[in-house]
Parts: sequence; structure tokens; C-alpha cells
Amino acid sequence: MALQDTLRALADPIRREILNLLKNGRLSAGEIASHFDVTAASISRHLSVLKEADLIRDNREGKYIFYELNTSVLEDIMLWITELKGETSYAEKTET
Repeated sequence: MALQDTLRALADPIRREILNLLKNGRLSAGEIASHFDVTAASISRHLSVLKEADLIRDNREGKYIFYELNTSVLEDIMLWITELKGETSYAEKTET
């Protein structure tokens, strides 16, 4: 997924809070929505944006959809930011 999609998804405070909630483990859309004072449709849209940016994954179990973090994309972003700051690159860190 393109970096601009990821950064756009991270720009919204509700989406960042959803990611914070998911760091403790998978949650259903209803469990996520219960933490916010917005409509279920709004949470659904936020989840779609996060999914399009590949920041989360979903898994259907019966009538429920559970969401969880996709940590590989987050690791790529952290690596990019680290390199942007001028710190050693990931390749250099793994060689030692």
C-alpha cells in the first residue's frame, strides 16, 4: 500500500485511537464503536480507511467481523521515520 494512504489514514484522531484499542488484541466493530460517541456508520468508514491503508486486517467469524493490527505496515512506517531522522537504516541494524 502506498505511504500516502497510510499517512492519510493515520491523520485522523479517531483512526489513531482505533489502532490504540487494537494494540491490546482483536476487537469486533461493535466493541470498537462502544469507545466512541459517533455513529456505527462513521466507525465502519474509519475501519474501511484503515483496512484500505493495510493498517488493520479483518476476520469474519459467524455474524461478527473481528479487526486486528497489521504490524508489518506499522513496522515499515517506523523504519521510514527512523531513516528520515538520519538514524541507522534497518539493513545496517540487522548486519551487526
